[in-house]
Amino acid sequence: MNQNFPKPSQYNFSGLGCWLTLLAIFLLLGSVGLGWLVNGFLIILGLLVLLPAVAWLGFRWWLKRNLVEDQCPVCSYEFTGFNNVKFRCPNCGEPLQVEKGHFHRLTPEGTIDVDAVDVSAQQQED
Repeated sequence: MNQNFPKPSQYNFSGLGCWLTLLAIFLLLGSVGLGWLVNGFLIILGLLVLLPAVAWLGFRWWLKRNLVEDQCPVCSYEFTGFNNVKFRCPNCGEPLQVEKGHFHRLTPEGTIDVDAVDVSAQQQED
C-alpha cells in the first residue's frame, strides 16, 4: 500500500464551515433587504483599515510642527525639545524654554544676561 497517497478523510475542513456560515448569513441579510447592515459592516471594516494610516500621517505632521532641534545656549549641547515647553538641559541642567524655534534660558525677573568675550592681551613695544 502507498503511504504517501493522501486519503480524502485526512483533509481538515474544520475552519471552512465557519466561513461558509458567515457567507450564508451575509447573503441572507442581503436578500431579505438588510443590505444596509452589510454595507455598514463593510464601511466599518474600511475605516479600521484607513484610520491607522490617517492617524500616522497626522502624528507625523504634528511632530514636524512641534519638535525643535537646537543647541543649549549655555553649554552648546545639541538636543530636541517641544515648542512652548519648559525643561532642563540634559547636559548642564540649565532651565530652558523653546520660543520661536530656538532654546532660550529661563532667568528670574531682573537678571541681565551677558555674553562673555575673550580678549587676548597684546604686548605693545615702546
